[in-house]
Amino acid sequence: MTCWRVRPNGLDLAVKVQPRARRPALGGLSPDGAALRVAVAEVPEDGRANRAVCTAVARALGLANSAVEVLHGAGSRQKTLRVTGDPASLAPLLEKLIA
Repeated sequence: MTCWRVRPNGLDLAVKVQPRARRPALGGLSPDGAALRVAVAEVPEDGRANRAVCTAVARALGLANSAVEVLHGAGSRQKTLRVTGDPASLAPLLEKLIA
């Protein structure tokens, strides 16, 4: 089971966000195994945590910040991110983050 769905120009990635984390971190699966865990120090106000999540995922995948955007769940801890790029090169990077 993977936490992403391949699209023609990238992929959709399910994430579980922990805002106001003491230590920002990215990696591993959520307890139910359906999403990538992302912890950010920012608070969930005015979209700050959403921007931090997109930036963290973009950096981890070696992409520009503009290549990652929130597709669904902007007001929730469970989000779907749209990642633009080559799916064949993104999948191995995501596998490393999950491991």
